[in-house]
Amino acid sequence: MSKLSYQAQDEYGTVTVYDDGECYILSFATHDEQSRCLKAAPHILQYDYTQAMLLVLLFCYPKRVLLLGLGGGSLASALYHAVAGIHITAVELRAPVIEAAQRYFQLPRAKRIEVIQQNADMFLLDNNMRKVDVIFADLYDATGTAAMQLRVDFIRRCAELLKEQGWLVLNCWQEQQDNPCFCNALREHFADLRYVLTGSKNWVILAGKVADDQTNNLLKETAASWSGKLEFSLHKHLARLRYLEV
Repeated sequence: MSKLSYQAQDEYGTVTVYDDGECYILSFATHDEQSRCLKAAPHILQYDYTQAMLLVLLFCYPKRVLLLGLGGGSLASALYHAVAGIHITAVELRAPVIEAAQRYFQLPRAKRIEVIQQNADMFLLDNNMRKVDVIFADLYDATGTAAMQLRVDFIRRCAELLKEQGWLVLNCWQEQQDNPCFCNALREHFADLRYVLTGSKNWVILAGKVADDQTNNLLKETAASWSGKLEFSLHKHLARLRYLEV
């Protein structure tokens, strides 16, 4: 039986944190689960889709990353724990979400993690930050994927902010595979397009600006190395990795 740990209202709705004993759970609506944090080991990702997003580590050793959408901060915690020297900028619209991530989900308070409260759309328009190796976009609200994440100009601006060999990682839903404008925007700006369809119907896209030609055996070796650092196996997600046909 979960108990209520935190609840706050803002102009976008309710932010709630539940405690089920082992985990804290972040929710934006009734029967909704946005983030889950294992209290004893907050850096170990609990969802298949967030684990699949870190397949990008097989293609890129990131020094600087941008997270669009913080949630409980699980990706930030996992990256900070596993990737030596990484610098993380996280952009989150909602102040109560940031408070919950820091108070309950044990988001590290560190110089190499910068949290900015801002609309991700406006951030991409106005920012003057240095280019990054990886952008993780996981923009959701109580109804599903945020519309901005599927727009052509959003994809373009992400591509512009990436380094020459950078990667964009997007968490979407299975039905968005049938969005031709979105898929065409990805094809226009990225040379290497792959995806994982998880059991929960999340459609995780990995888009590289330069094509990667590693063999499957080499990817498996790299996955084994990262699995030890991340404390979960990347192999089952690698087995589901497919090319997005162009």
